[in-house]
Amino acid sequence: MKNSMMVFSFFILVLLTADLIMAVDFNQTVSAQDQATFDQILYPIMTIYNLVKYLASAIAGVVLLFAGISYMASGSDPKKRDGAKNMAMYVVIGLVVIWAAPMVVQLITG
Repeated sequence: MKNSMMVFSFFILVLLTADLIMAVDFNQTVSAQDQATFDQILYPIMTIYNLVKYLASAIAGVVLLFAGISYMASGSDPKKRDGAKNMAMYVVIGLVVIWAAPMVVQLITG
């Protein structure tokens, strides 16, 4: 009974918001003043994002160095070697996500 009420509530919500979404004109052009206001709002956000991106990159470099040293010092212990490999892999994945995020947003909003 509880699940059916949730599904029904979600269905009603979708029906109510569908009219609002259909009423929006997505083909209108953006004025120069609106673009300037958006850029003014976006500037501090991008400054903070760039700061976080470069700090994360510096920290990732230190962690990669630590993972490399751990891998070399692991000797024949497979558990330590796998831990160092996983650490390096997660750092590289994190860097790819951090550096690719603006390109993905640009691709979506394109």
